[in-house]
Amino acid sequence: MAVQQTNPFGNKDPRIITLKAPVAPTLPVGGTVAQDVPAAEAPSAPPPLVEVKDLCTWFPIKKGIFARTAGYVKAVNGVSFTMEAGETLGVVGESGCGKSTLSRTILRLEKPHSGSVHFMGQDVFALKGKDLLQYRRDLQVVFQDPHATLNPRHSILDILTEGMLVHDLIKPKEAQDAAAELLRDVGLQPDAMFRYPHAFSGGQRQRICIARAIALKPKMIICDEAVSALDLSIRAQVLNLLMELKDKYHLAYLFITHDIGVVEHIADNIIVMFKGEIVERGPAEKVLLHPEEPYTKRLIAAVPRVGA
Repeated sequence: MAVQQTNPFGNKDPRIITLKAPVAPTLPVGGTVAQDVPAAEAPSAPPPLVEVKDLCTWFPIKKGIFARTAGYVKAVNGVSFTMEAGETLGVVGESGCGKSTLSRTILRLEKPHSGSVHFMGQDVFALKGKDLLQYRRDLQVVFQDPHATLNPRHSILDILTEGMLVHDLIKPKEAQDAAAELLRDVGLQPDAMFRYPHAFSGGQRQRICIARAIALKPKMIICDEAVSALDLSIRAQVLNLLMELKDKYHLAYLFITHDIGVVEHIADNIIVMFKGEIVERGPAEKVLLHPEEPYTKRLIAAVPRVGA
């Protein structure tokens, strides 16, 4: 209700003050005055371990006396995928499809033409200094040829502990104990640390490469055709070893191979590459049992089987 003060000089006098009755606040059930409380923000989900977006790695084709760029070999062309911590992602395709170039680009051994790679939310191609050094520790690699990746002039002790010393994970006096533990993890005797790479078989050398990869306690290991050069029996042993180490150290694997039958035993998800592009992706069981692309069907049909 409006209350108006009386004025003997007329209603147009500027001294007239119009008063409004106060309005009582509306009380909710329970008798307390409601207050505006900002809604609590939902916690943001952590970023994936690896996020690759529209990655292109092209190699120029030079022609003419002035070596002008006449075109590009599009080894990796518009590749996108994500990986979570503890996941094993199989990358399958024939030789020359861009699998190894993809891994080398993620490792920053090749420069991309365009696109991005994020590791735990960080832009890999922008890392410098200590951040880059930490990235080198968190992401390790096992290559196809163990003989070519082990320095023949270094003992196994030096090979296994060099990275740990660089990253200040151990002191020099702890090197032998650390090497012995790594060798036991991969099924080798501790006294192997005093020998040199030429004294081991191919399967044993690959075990040493795996031991070197886990020495820095990485979050992810790229296995680039890591079992392709091994005999079938040794291959099965190394695959079992990789699965055991994954459970023990909570590792993620980017497992690259041209043999789609190998990833059947180790991969959670699979992407199939052809001419630098991903043509099919999905859970391992779905891709292997119900492939959609003709190229994937040809890869599966090419797997040798006893009695076929």
